[in-house]
Amino acid sequence: KHVGGWMEGVGMELEQNEKGEKVLPLDGVLTLGMGVLCTLAYWAPVAMENKFLVSNVIAWALAMVSLGAISLGSFQTGAILLAGLFCYDIFWVFGSDVMMTVATKVEAPVKFIYPAPPSDTPRAYPFSVLGLGDVVIPGLFVRFASKIDEALQPQNLSYFSVATAAYAVGLLTCFGVNEITHAGQPALLYLDPSLVGSALACAVANDQLEEVWNFREAEEEAGKEE
Repeated sequence: KHVGGWMEGVGMELEQNEKGEKVLPLDGVLTLGMGVLCTLAYWAPVAMENKFLVSNVIAWALAMVSLGAISLGSFQTGAILLAGLFCYDIFWVFGSDVMMTVATKVEAPVKFIYPAPPSDTPRAYPFSVLGLGDVVIPGLFVRFASKIDEALQPQNLSYFSVATAAYAVGLLTCFGVNEITHAGQPALLYLDPSLVGSALACAVANDQLEEVWNFREAEEEAGKEE
């Protein structure tokens, strides 16, 4: 009973076997074990250059949990959120050194880091950085696009496929500008217009602009349940 209460406390539900006895789910135990191992490896007294993949795994896990737990609710909410964060990201990257300081000085699994490509220009920080918010926030919009696909059944272009491609193009553009200018770039400067613009263009191509603009996930799901 004590073990069962503890497992429920960490979000793991007990399963019943053929005899009706409550047992620990194998996938949950394996996931918990991997989480403990990653945490121990991350806090090991080793240079970040030698354990950046562990940091990325933890950041990826946080991103996946966030994407599964948060919903935008409506297309207009998503567009407004991305527009606000578009301005926010630009200001704090170009108008202040706060973002760059956090990205390069704070070592925590709240960002994805990759060894920077060879360059003749000395680098103060040996990694290329992508903030967790630059994955989660646009990712929520991409996930929302899949909900639009399910509800509206577009005939010409898939909103999810277009959003995924738009994210890839925006991210590649951001990294390209970063390499050319050797200056930190606000990823949402490239991602947000790419996502919202491509979604609206896709809606026009599918002749569903009004439906997409007024789409609300909660109403659609409630309609399905009824």
